[in-house]
Amino acid sequence: GRMVAHRHTGRPEIRYRYDSDGRVTEQLNPAGLSYTYQYEKDHITITDSLDRREVLHTQGEAGLKRVVKKEHADGSVTQSQFDAVGRLRTQTDAAGRTTEYSPDVVTGLITRITTPDGRASAFYYNHHNQLTSATGPDGLELRREYDESGRLIQETAPDGDITRYRYDNPHSDLPCATDDATGSRKTMTWSRYGQLLSFTDCSGYQTRYDHDRFGQMTAVHREEGLSQYRAYDSRGQLIAVKDTQGHETRYEYNAAGDLTTVIAPDGSRNGTQYDAWGKAVRTTQGGLTRSMEYDAAGRVIRLTSENGSHTTFRYDVLDRLIQETGFDGRTQRYHHDLTGKLIRSEDEGLVTHWHYDEADRLTHRTVKGETAERWRYDERGWLTDISHISEGHRVAVHYRYDEKGRLTGERQTVHHPETEALLWQHETRHAYNAQGLANRCIPDSLPAVEWLTYGSGWLSGMKLGDTPLVEYTRDRLHRETLRSFGRYELTTAYTPAGQLQRQHLNSLQYDRDYTWNDNGELIRISSPRQTRSYSYSTTGRLTGVHTTAANLDIRIPYATDPAGNRLPDPELHPDSTLSMWPDNRIARDAHYLYRYDRHGRLTEKTDLIPEGVIRTDDERTHRYHYDSQHRLVHYTRTQYEEPLVESRYLYDPLGRRVAKRVWRRERDLTGWMSLSRKPQVTWYGWDGDRLTTIQNDRTRIQTIYQPGSFTPLIRVETATGELAKTQRRSLADTLQQSGGEDGGSVVFPPVLVQMLDRLESEILADRVSEESRRWLASCGLTVEQMQNQMDPVYTPARKIHLYHCDHRGLPLALISKEGTTEWCAEYDEWGNLLNEENPHQLQQLIRLPGQQYDEESGLYYNRHRYYDPLQGRYITQDPIGLKGGWNFYQYPLNPVTNTDPLGLEVFPRPFPLPIPWPKSPAQQQADDNAAKALTKWWNDTASQRIFDSLILNNPGLALDITMIASRGNVADTGITDRVNDIINDRFWSDGKKPDRCDVLQELIDCGDISAKDAKSTQKAWNCRHSRQSNDKKR
Repeated sequence: GRMVAHRHTGRPEIRYRYDSDGRVTEQLNPAGLSYTYQYEKDHITITDSLDRREVLHTQGEAGLKRVVKKEHADGSVTQSQFDAVGRLRTQTDAAGRTTEYSPDVVTGLITRITTPDGRASAFYYNHHNQLTSATGPDGLELRREYDESGRLIQETAPDGDITRYRYDNPHSDLPCATDDATGSRKTMTWSRYGQLLSFTDCSGYQTRYDHDRFGQMTAVHREEGLSQYRAYDSRGQLIAVKDTQGHETRYEYNAAGDLTTVIAPDGSRNGTQYDAWGKAVRTTQGGLTRSMEYDAAGRVIRLTSENGSHTTFRYDVLDRLIQETGFDGRTQRYHHDLTGKLIRSEDEGLVTHWHYDEADRLTHRTVKGETAERWRYDERGWLTDISHISEGHRVAVHYRYDEKGRLTGERQTVHHPETEALLWQHETRHAYNAQGLANRCIPDSLPAVEWLTYGSGWLSGMKLGDTPLVEYTRDRLHRETLRSFGRYELTTAYTPAGQLQRQHLNSLQYDRDYTWNDNGELIRISSPRQTRSYSYSTTGRLTGVHTTAANLDIRIPYATDPAGNRLPDPELHPDSTLSMWPDNRIARDAHYLYRYDRHGRLTEKTDLIPEGVIRTDDERTHRYHYDSQHRLVHYTRTQYEEPLVESRYLYDPLGRRVAKRVWRRERDLTGWMSLSRKPQVTWYGWDGDRLTTIQNDRTRIQTIYQPGSFTPLIRVETATGELAKTQRRSLADTLQQSGGEDGGSVVFPPVLVQMLDRLESEILADRVSEESRRWLASCGLTVEQMQNQMDPVYTPARKIHLYHCDHRGLPLALISKEGTTEWCAEYDEWGNLLNEENPHQLQQLIRLPGQQYDEESGLYYNRHRYYDPLQGRYITQDPIGLKGGWNFYQYPLNPVTNTDPLGLEVFPRPFPLPIPWPKSPAQQQADDNAAKALTKWWNDTASQRIFDSLILNNPGLALDITMIASRGNVADTGITDRVNDIINDRFWSDGKKPDRCDVLQELIDCGDISAKDAKSTQKAWNCRHSRQSNDKKR
């Protein structure tokens, strides 16, 4: 009666062999890892077919037998201790560090966890063993309250936000309403089978859901007439999705249930082939193929790009990546410590060491033996500052938080390399309303920016100080339909499928109509001045632009090799035989010759002299130099070997550019032409990943972005002369300078300075808190007395403009509050400037989202890299490697709708541009289940790195995972781990492996796991217990 083999449909058969005592001695997996088991009295040795060995040492008898020591394949050892009833008390990792667990004497529930650095987390429960409070090592607390039926009725997050749950059915655990921290209420209705039927947001707008008799969601009906329809086959697999306009995407599967084909509405097919174990080995889209190879352990060992080039991977015995050789031969190696942390990395001879504290937090990094960055934390474990040396300057980023752990301030500082004098600082502060929304931002030297919202946080307006600037009107889906700024009004309309259809401005020259094909690709933008039509390949790449206007008819083709590298235009260069760049390094184009270093960084660009043209040595050469993080730090342009321009760049430890110095060629007093002695200096200030401030010796330009995006909204320009008049002492400085008994100076403790700074901010904002008033009263002071001590505030003259942007976020015009256009420009699809009208000499350097134009080099700074608009690609490789795509230089190949604001990966801008929708509990559960699915299916390091690329080639794969997850058919990873622990304990005890569904049912029966929590896991495992329970209900 022993199981000797099992298999799933479409998968290989796994076989087992036993010894005379009925213990498994071999597990045979064709084309995968096989295992042998050798039993001794107090330990078991497991050896796989790669000859990797693990030894498990046990103590205890029968059901109390536990693994107390584990010898790993690399020789490292981890240990565990248990109490008399088999509960875990301590775990010691391979480095000898011990984590302690304190279980409740009666229930066995964990009440305290103490990490090796002495930091502790505490957990409290009610008499039903439900978690009521959890306090983390940082002291922040999560609290939960339940009703008499054990249903969650209130949860207080660590940041103080309170969410309440209401129920209308005494026999149901499904809430009928939730009240969020803003006080807004959302309501839900459910079927008797627990399916979400409708969700009504706090504005009263409803979304309805239809289901079939198997509980599968078949339709979603939203406001404004938007609907989506889904169909399934007899196995419950999603086979079709149709939108409101009838555009249908279909999905096909193999016998094992793997998604093999996605058929777009226009009939084009994208396919994926799998090996016997369900791992993707080949993806094909539009005739272009990528392939993946795996070893017996299921690890990705080789990728083959569309160009036929290869990337290879090597791993250690613990499946950790130790070497990656890229498509261009660039080799990177990784070394880990006993606990798996990266401690050394090598990049073509560039050696970096990584250092950590006892809490495994990164403390500093050394490159070539010299300290690069340093990280510092406070007693709560919150990051307080990062610093490093850039071009000899000490550059740092400092963070401040409130008592709830929310970020309240970020300050960048740059110090002189010799005197340590402060050269530049920039600070952005954040404030939160009573509901916990970050609705106020205080940019450096500007009044507070306040975002006005309704409901659960939908944007309705924006104020600068006390001045309302922008107002928004939204439809029943909370999409923007009208934007007002003084006399400027922009109206927006959408297609039945929810795509951007029309934008109308009261200045007709900026009206735009948008046309889409069945695949959702933007194929035409029409305006009064011109019409642009776009053509695409079957892979979705932009292949051509056709521009028509009065007396204008231009066609521009874009040719790329299979991997997406730009090729010569076949119409302009009919004799070119170039068909691909195998290493993705473009060596030449119609204008330049390019050279790279061993890291794949562009180092030289020289004017191309066409064949047959006599060389005159007047070609210009651009040279690029980088730091150890592959950031551009030095640029030169020369002609006749004479310098024309030189620039140097400074970065903060996060890689954000904080300064640039530019020397230009000029005529000196003797009449000679040479580089200027004094550089033009530009400083930059940041708010997170968004560049908000640019300042030179003449002016400061500050940008306010639309919330949660890289689309600029408001431009504020202030002359530096005006800024100088705003310099004033802080309240703390004023009191310290005259606070001594004899009228002299005094030094306040840092805590008092912080309190005074906060009070001053509240007084300036005319929002003095009750807490501050009580503090002043305890000191015998009033707000009015403190206000009289403050230096007067000078309000400088400022020029304020609204950015009018295209659908991607590229600025097309600057509009004054009077509604006049004071700057406008036209660009091609890759961000190259075609025309500009600038009668007021305004400096507008923003290009595609996240990009800033550098006039000295012609490049666009793009946060983590520099973008060359002429090539439509980056000059260095992607810092995140394969996660950003297989071609490390590539900008999105459909720049008509996709962008890359961080210089890392494709960002498919949705249409229209809404603030994210609030999620119902069912939607949130679907997202959570999808995350579990991804964790379950893609747990290999290298597989995770290529997952995004597979999704880009097979969008249906992501949809399929999400849809399966939304039905709950994903095993809970926590439950899975617990079941596996029990199975392993019993297996080590007697060599017999119990059925996991049996173990799961035991946990349900004894109350350790609720049947509700285990439901999705039972479905995923096809447990007979789940079917039996359903049979009983029927």
